[in-house]
Amino acid sequence: MHARSTSIKGNPDNVDAGIAYVRDEVLPATQQAESCIGLSMLTDRDSGRCIVATAWKDEQAMRATAEEDRAVRDRLTQTLAGEQADVQTWEIAILHRERPAGDGAGAQVSWARIAPNHLDDLLHAYRSNLMPKLAELPGFCSLSMLVDRRNGRTVSVTSFETREALALVRKHARSLREQFARAMGARIVDVAEMDLALAHLRAPETV
Repeated sequence: MHARSTSIKGNPDNVDAGIAYVRDEVLPATQQAESCIGLSMLTDRDSGRCIVATAWKDEQAMRATAEEDRAVRDRLTQTLAGEQADVQTWEIAILHRERPAGDGAGAQVSWARIAPNHLDDLLHAYRSNLMPKLAELPGFCSLSMLVDRRNGRTVSVTSFETREALALVRKHARSLREQFARAMGARIVDVAEMDLALAHLRAPETV
């Protein structure tokens, strides 16, 4: 499975308009696409940062929709009053759900870099070591790990029932990730706490 993420830094006052556009126009279109297995949208109302991700059965299906995605991206950038969209493509390496994360859940998002030849070791250790610890945290809903094997990039999203539930475990969750990254020789380059404004991911679990 693969995913395409579009990250836009917009005007915080326009976040609701961006959510409405994705919910009312983009989501119904993706639900009709045979090869699409879901859509999610992360938002930060303080900074105006929004990340829309679509999941696909395989890389070929994802790349076949590049033209349609460009039109959506341009419209969303305009709606958010953003200047530029950052588009990334990923392999969905790990996906685990304890319970569905509904619209409005809280999410901790972590971007990291690691030597590409160590990526498989990191994924194995993530499944056996870090994932069980995160799943024990109060309010935990689900987690996913997306990877760019060519460039040694990863992004992980851990969702909790609410932003309040996330706040209660914020320090512990970040500490677990930082310890894991150091042990694996990975470097965390960014961490964000965001609202899971839209959670409509139908991708099957990988664990």
